[in-house]
Amino acid sequence: MSYSIAIDGPAGAGKSTIARRIAKEMKFVYVDTGAMYRAMALYFIKNGIRPEDGEKISEKCRNADITICHVDGEQVVLLDGENVNERIRTEEVGNMASVSSVNPEVRKKLVELQQRLARRVDVVMDGRDIGTCVLPDADVKIYLTASSAVRAKRRYEELRAKGVECDLKKIEQDIIERDERDMNRELSPLRQAEDAVLVDSSDMTIEEVAEKIIGLCDWK
Repeated sequence: MSYSIAIDGPAGAGKSTIARRIAKEMKFVYVDTGAMYRAMALYFIKNGIRPEDGEKISEKCRNADITICHVDGEQVVLLDGENVNERIRTEEVGNMASVSSVNPEVRKKLVELQQRLARRVDVVMDGRDIGTCVLPDADVKIYLTASSAVRAKRRYEELRAKGVECDLKKIEQDIIERDERDMNRELSPLRQAEDAVLVDSSDMTIEEVAEKIIGLCDWK
């Protein structure tokens, strides 16, 4: 039997960082579902599809070839055979992913891949609706969050470290707006599963958050 850890939460809460750390320590497979949706969003952008064009999104998503593989323990996201790990982390792609992820056809294709992987191997999976929809029977469910101000500051520092000029107030406003969309979308809205443990990382280090989550796992 495979073991699964589901980590949900809003944008910028540190889900990917924490999930990667836990997967590495527990020797699980890390599945960044957000990266899969971002890869699909990049596919739409490359093909000139606008966020508001739901009909084309439904039609074109069926042609996207998105694959996840692991090289030396690290996840590599392939879009039509190309490694897009770096290209899917832009603000443009993130905003497109937030809009296009509500499309039923997009979600159907990607959720099937995620569930199939979780049946085969031990996984740590993070996203917006892992514990509520994708892996409702996950062994451990976490709702990881932080204040919008803290999340904006983290994103600001990350971008500045890459030499990207950005505005802290605009980043926070974008985060607040994305939260609003994700929590109020009709299909699989962002919410804490009833049996998920709430972890607020606003005043916690990465090490403290990872240690807390690993401590909740009854796994050998």
